[in-house]
Amino acid sequence: MQKMKIGLIQMALNTSTDLEPDAIRDAMNDAHLPLIQQAADAGVQVLCFQEVFNQPYFCPSQDPKWYAAAERVPEGPTCQMMQKLAAKHRMVMIVPVYEETVTGIYYNTAAVFDADGSYLGKYHKTHIPQVAGFWEKFYFKPGKSEWPVFDTAYGKIGVYICYDRHFPEGWRALALNGAEVIFNPSATVAGLSQYLWELEQPASAAANGCFIAAINRVGTEAPWNIGEFYGSSYIVNPRGKIEAQASDKDDELLIHEIDLDMVREVRNNWQFFRDRRPDAYARLTDGE
Repeated sequence: MQKMKIGLIQMALNTSTDLEPDAIRDAMNDAHLPLIQQAADAGVQVLCFQEVFNQPYFCPSQDPKWYAAAERVPEGPTCQMMQKLAAKHRMVMIVPVYEETVTGIYYNTAAVFDADGSYLGKYHKTHIPQVAGFWEKFYFKPGKSEWPVFDTAYGKIGVYICYDRHFPEGWRALALNGAEVIFNPSATVAGLSQYLWELEQPASAAANGCFIAAINRVGTEAPWNIGEFYGSSYIVNPRGKIEAQASDKDDELLIHEIDLDMVREVRNNWQFFRDRRPDAYARLTDGE
């Protein structure tokens, strides 16, 4: 059997949003170090953090202050730190950060480092919301990453970010590109979408015959106070069953070992990929 031990870290903001973004970044990076070490000690092979893990979720505002939170990938301080830790611990690391590609162009990004520390590439969040409390288009350019799948030391993984999860097409594209496990780092609060948290992703795992690892932060964040981030990070298998889940309130490292052989077993059983009809789906991509 081909196994993969996964770690997911959910965490509340541990410092004031009155600080400058670089100070918040350093405090949050440091706060993750004990949990990274705990993951390494437990033999975690693939570790993923939450969306823009080392900053607040600043999108309830439209404040240029937060542009200073963006850093280069993989040259920036966070990626350089995590790249070294990935090599030290022989652990694949998925690092969601706010990225500046060139001056004035910013993306919601997840960088991926292999178990030897090599930089495998990145995914840019594709779908960007723009509604009250989630003014993301002020901060993020929509990505067009061509659905990259990263062939890591422990298996083939993909990344989808937060709001992306509401769009089934991306799950399918990642699965068709070979992803066995898809990670969805998020920042989502109780209210409108909470009932979908344990509905959409299990359904997408079953529809695509893959594992999905969903990560969400916890706590509340002043001064915006748009609601409580409800954690509840989990890992769901290709049959749509949640195998492991974190609490809804606490900083937590969720560790769970999955059986990648289940991907082949479920896909052979259901044959959704064989029976799909892309020739009949032009309406999905022909615009308005």
